[in-house]
Amino acid sequence: MQQIEFSWKTDDGLNLYAKEWKPEGQARAVVALVHGLGEHIGRYDHVAEAFGKTGIAMVGFDQRGHGRSDGIRGYEKSYDTIFGDITHDIQNAHERYPGLPVFLYGHSLGGNLVLTYTLKMKPELRGVIATSPGLATAEPLPAAMMAMTKILYRLGPSLKIKNGLDLDGLSHDPEVAKKYIADPLVHPYISPRLALDMLNAGDYCVEHAAEFPLPLLLMQGTADRLVNPKRTKDFAAAAPLSKITYKEWPDHYHELHNEPDKDVVIQTMIDWMNLELK
Repeated sequence: MQQIEFSWKTDDGLNLYAKEWKPEGQARAVVALVHGLGEHIGRYDHVAEAFGKTGIAMVGFDQRGHGRSDGIRGYEKSYDTIFGDITHDIQNAHERYPGLPVFLYGHSLGGNLVLTYTLKMKPELRGVIATSPGLATAEPLPAAMMAMTKILYRLGPSLKIKNGLDLDGLSHDPEVAKKYIADPLVHPYISPRLALDMLNAGDYCVEHAAEFPLPLLLMQGTADRLVNPKRTKDFAAAAPLSKITYKEWPDHYHELHNEPDKDVVIQTMIDWMNLELK
């Protein structure tokens, strides 16, 4: 598989790092990737490799404030700003693979983003994949912390705060957390603006799940300690039966694509896309 690095300049002047994973043979579809909080697209090389072996290409970008992209770590001006970046990512997929079906795939914060984006923007896509979407924190935030977040949302929206992620809950494979900690492109920050926007978007998604307009593969590990599995299940219960395929992974942690049985998880995504491509 060929990896092609590129970048683009946002309307507000940030340089965003991007990558295309190009299959060796003829591509038959393309996935637009939106990664999770604090990480970057390089952590999905193995997912793209598996997709590519079946003729599915992938494009993605390091979100603003993440990875090799510009921006304050863990900060975004607004969800609308990120939506503009996701739209550009989808356009990259169309431009690099003209005429091919495009899927949108997001994990964790990225899962929250692709669900919210699809509900609000109603893009023309073949389908959406959301894994372990951050629709709510694993445990409700204490009232005092929520009140302080709301104050800082207005007075210090870009303040860098430790995100407090339970890294032992990433995967049952301990090497995943070790590599995560050692990765210089990973950061531990979230801003009050991003934190509250993410929580509000999670509530919006569940409240409007019945309006979801596209085929959706939604996957969640039942032992996830980074996001709230019940909230994901609430979304699945409210989404249109004709649109959603909901897959629970018993006793799995947050990063389904990095669990010991990741090959089975990734193949599940491939099988679902194959059905949607028929």
